[in-house]
Amino acid sequence: MEKQEAIAALVALGHETRLDIFRLLMQAGPEGIPAGKIGEQLGLPPATLSFHLSQLKHADLVTFRRESRSLIYTAAYPVMNALLAYMTENCCQGAIASCEAAAPPTCQPKGSHETPAPARFR
Repeated sequence: MEKQEAIAALVALGHETRLDIFRLLMQAGPEGIPAGKIGEQLGLPPATLSFHLSQLKHADLVTFRRESRSLIYTAAYPVMNALLAYMTENCCQGAIASCEAAAPPTCQPKGSHETPAPARFR
């Protein structure tokens, strides 16, 4: 991951609503969630949700697919893992053994990792 990509991802996640959306998508796993359901669960009006999803898409943190008339959004696990790797690549001044003991494992879609903490709902 390039520095500018990391900055874009961190800026996108730096907003409370976008962080809530992203955490909800991380919990949903690779199946994703329809946009309407995201809005319902977080209490967001459609225009606000659309704006925040657009910001997350711009940072490559989410993907979407069309199913009939619905847009299904999914967290971009490879991008999140690349961001975590970028943030920790110089961890512990290069003492890899120390970092491995202190660092959490990279995220994998549902079923192959521990369940993340629940998202904050409004």
